[in-house]
Amino acid sequence: MSERLHVHVPFSLLEKHLPLLLERGLQPEIALKWPDLVGDHRSTAARAAQRLAAAGLRVTVHGPFMDLNPGALEPMVRQATMERFRQTLAMAEWLEARLVVFHPGYEFWRYGGRSELWVEACREFWPPLIEQAAAQDCPMVLENIFEEHPETLKDLLDAFASPWLGHCFDIGHWRLFGKVTMADWFHALGPHLRHLHLHDNCGDRDAHLAIGEGNIDFAELARLLPCLPETPCMTLEIHDCPALLRCLDNFPPSLRI
Repeated sequence: MSERLHVHVPFSLLEKHLPLLLERGLQPEIALKWPDLVGDHRSTAARAAQRLAAAGLRVTVHGPFMDLNPGALEPMVRQATMERFRQTLAMAEWLEARLVVFHPGYEFWRYGGRSELWVEACREFWPPLIEQAAAQDCPMVLENIFEEHPETLKDLLDAFASPWLGHCFDIGHWRLFGKVTMADWFHALGPHLRHLHLHDNCGDRDAHLAIGEGNIDFAELARLLPCLPETPCMTLEIHDCPALLRCLDNFPPSLRI
């Protein structure tokens, strides 16, 4: 498979799935939850990183997101988010990760459409993390979740224009919540796009199906990818192991970048 391709693996299951990753030459995107950041997991992470690196496999990391929001107006929520994100970057360094994915935390209705309030809070939040990411040579990307339009992410990323803070386009979330075409999304955020999350659904729930088992138009994605200024890496964010293996065995040639 492509050296840019990763597969979703929870940190709590990393040791269990490590033999499969090594056998099939699969690069993990290691998903962290708050329990993974409590206690000393450094030796576990370092051992896994050593075995993966010895096999020529690279790692990406997905940070925790439940109840966290870097653009929260409540200072204590931002403080808790900062602590978890710093812990995530530390874990990413132990895992020798090439990239970290974070959720942005913006929801239209929570802010009454006042996206500028969220953007302003984020402009105060991200600079120390950008400095940390640069120091350990590990870019961060913000994944679209509930965003209906790309403008909030564009406004934030344009404000920093940093190579250490970019965009992760999640095609499943775009299918569920996006109200603009994929082409319009790429036009707005293409200069910041560094990573893709690939999974399928039928527009009714965040099902994380194998590609081709929902109704997302992946041919349109394949058409748009060559237009990007930078070739992104990607993660098959499929949460069911048999479905992931089916997807790997039938991975669309048009997406092999």
